[in-house]
Amino acid sequence: MASPEIASLSWGQMKVKGCSTTYKDCKVWPGGSRTWDWRETGTNHSPGVQPADLEEVVKKGVKTLVIGRGMSEALQVPPSTVDYLKKNGIDVLVLQTEKAVEEYNALAAQGVKVGGVFHSTC
Repeated sequence: MASPEIASLSWGQMKVKGCSTTYKDCKVWPGGSRTWDWRETGTNHSPGVQPADLEEVVKKGVKTLVIGRGMSEALQVPPSTVDYLKKNGIDVLVLQTEKAVEEYNALAAQGVKVGGVFHSTC
């Protein structure tokens, strides 16, 4: 199954190709996507993205995971989260969200089993 392309990104809005939902923050993986609801894991800008935010995407068998930190990179990614991914044999890219989406789409177009979690505001 292919990773879906991020069709569009603007402040507070993301669209995934083949999905009618407009997301604020989203998770994507080979074959699917859904809203990334920070309340599920108690995530905040600081300390930031937790392993619990990524478990669902990791379980989809991704080889690379791209984390979008927001348009102004306000969302933190602690070293423990990067370590969690590396221990699971997953390459990780942590980038400003516009750059993260570009990188994610490039990897998806190459057929890489890539997943992502993207924050589309600050």
